[in-house]
Amino acid sequence: MHWNRQKIMNQRKMCGETSTPLPKYLLQEEKISQEFKSFISNLPKGKGMLASYLHQYQGFWYSPRLLQATISCLKHFQARDSDVFLVSTPKSGTTWLKAIIFSLVNRKKYPPSSENHPLTLTNPHDLVPFLEIKLYVDNQVPDIESLPSPRLFSTHIPYFSLPESVRDSHACKIVYLCRNPKDVFVSLWHFTNRLRLKEMGTNSLADAFDQFCNGVSLFGPFWDHVLQYWNQSKENPDKIFFLKYEDLKRDPQYYLRRLAEFLECPFSAEEAEGIFVMADEILKLCSFENLSSLEINQNGKLSSGVENQAFFRRGEVGDWENYLTDEMIDKLDEISEYKFAGSGLVL
Repeated sequence: MHWNRQKIMNQRKMCGETSTPLPKYLLQEEKISQEFKSFISNLPKGKGMLASYLHQYQGFWYSPRLLQATISCLKHFQARDSDVFLVSTPKSGTTWLKAIIFSLVNRKKYPPSSENHPLTLTNPHDLVPFLEIKLYVDNQVPDIESLPSPRLFSTHIPYFSLPESVRDSHACKIVYLCRNPKDVFVSLWHFTNRLRLKEMGTNSLADAFDQFCNGVSLFGPFWDHVLQYWNQSKENPDKIFFLKYEDLKRDPQYYLRRLAEFLECPFSAEEAEGIFVMADEILKLCSFENLSSLEINQNGKLSSGVENQAFFRRGEVGDWENYLTDEMIDKLDEISEYKFAGSGLVL
């Protein structure tokens, strides 16, 4: 059942909780303009895991608020050739990748072993902001021209819906992180249930699974999103670095060096020698254990109202084995085999 804002507020009032406003991520319909409401009324509509409705635009599913932000971004964002974009589907390891690339690109300005490194004081999502979730949300047009190069941005926007200036640039860099869809789904299910108010109840695993398999999930279908960037990375490997989460977990040293070369900031001979190797220091700083233990990530919140600790659940490979039935596993494998047939991509 679609959640009723007034009903929830009345329940909170009865419990003496009127001083706490509803989180912004649950006010999607209230944050969009009347003109935009008319626009999305003509789009296909489906139920989302956060109990709000999703709308299909250019083949992918968005919440109303994020679709409005995406279109605003398309209209206003102008890329620089020095820009770096971190792209993924939700719950593919984005937080970890943001920490790694921020530390990598800024290692001379902020040595990873420094006591007051920005990552010790700020959540990675604030250091590498989302275009559609942070910068252009609620019809904002941010002043990003004053930001020094290289600018670091992130997004969940599908490739062919990116701003034209990003797609046309031959020099800006895109790092795309993908993850096994079984782990993506389980992580997404946990994450969205954590964001739901207690009054809303939780999504059942079975219902959420059907939505995910049907492609009706935020920025889904998952497989179409991944395949767009995979195909583009094969056509233009100098622009798009396609990275698997499982590979990064298996051999972080190797892929950190590959990322440094791709982003044209390779490690020097001096950085690779001595007692503290730079790559090791970056990986230590950005480890799940270190980031999740920081005060900012245990007790802080993003401007959206989401608690930082929500982004640090387990970060493991293969957690899906603890949740999915044999039938669910077979179905996801069948979808992946069908969707990726002939592409050369295996997840």
